[in-house]
Amino acid sequence: MTNPLHDQHNSGAYAAQPMSTGGKPRRLRRPLSIVLVIACVLAVGVAALLGGELYMRHRANSVVAEIAECEVNDQASVSFGARPLLLQAIAGSYSGISIQTAGNQIRQAKGMKVDLHIDDLHVQNTSNSRGTIGSLDAAITWSSNGIKQSLQESVPLFGAMVRRVTTDPTNGTIQLQASLGSITARPRIADGALALEIVDVTWMGSALPREATQPTLDAFTSQAKKLPMGIHADSVEVTSSGLASHWSTRSATIPREPQDRCLTGLE
Repeated sequence: MTNPLHDQHNSGAYAAQPMSTGGKPRRLRRPLSIVLVIACVLAVGVAALLGGELYMRHRANSVVAEIAECEVNDQASVSFGARPLLLQAIAGSYSGISIQTAGNQIRQAKGMKVDLHIDDLHVQNTSNSRGTIGSLDAAITWSSNGIKQSLQESVPLFGAMVRRVTTDPTNGTIQLQASLGSITARPRIADGALALEIVDVTWMGSALPREATQPTLDAFTSQAKKLPMGIHADSVEVTSSGLASHWSTRSATIPREPQDRCLTGLE
C-alpha cells in the first residue's frame, strides 16, 4: 500500500523543485546591476570633469581677457586650444592661447589691432618674474586712418596739420598729407622695431631736406622699442588699408613689475 505521507513528502519535494531555479534570475541580474552602477559612477565623473573643464576655461578666459584689455586699452577675446585645460593646469604648462583685440587701439596707437598666439606658458610667481613664455607671435595691423589719428594726438604741431594718410603697396610707402605739403615715408624694421624712413618731403611746393623731419617720425615710432620680454618686429608690409606687421619673442621671462596693475590676475 502506498504511504500517503511518503507521497506527500515526495510531492512536496517536487513542488519545491522550481524554487531552486527561481533564484537564478536574481543571480544573473547582479552583473547587470554592477554594470549599471559603474556606468552611473562614470557618468557622474565625466559630468564633474566636464563641469570642471568648463569652469576652468571660463575662469581662464575671464582672467586673460581682463589682463589683455587692461594692457591694450581695448576689448579683447580669448580662446584656448583643444587640449583639456585641466590637464594643462596639472602640467603647469599652457599652450594654444589666442588673444584678439577689437581693433580700436593699442594704448595710444589708434586703429591698431593685434592677433596674438602664445605657446608653452608657465605661470610661476617668483621674486623677479611671473613665469615664462616659450613662444609668442603677434600679427598687428594698423589702419591708415588710425595712423592719422595717432599722429594728430601724439606729435605736436606737425601731427595737427596731417589731414590724410594714404598707402602705396606697389612702392611700399605711405604718404602723410597736410594742407601745405606732404611726407612720403617707407616703413621698415630697425633695431627690432617699426620705423618710418622718410623718402621725400614737399612743403608749399618745394622739397625740404629729409633730415629736418626724420627726428619727428622717429619720436613717433619710438614707443615700439620699449616692449617687454624681448618682443620685436620681424617684418612689416604696406597694404591697401594701412600697415601689417609681425612681432615675436622666444623663451621670454614675464617680468615682475609691482606697478603693473594689469598683471594682478596672475597672482
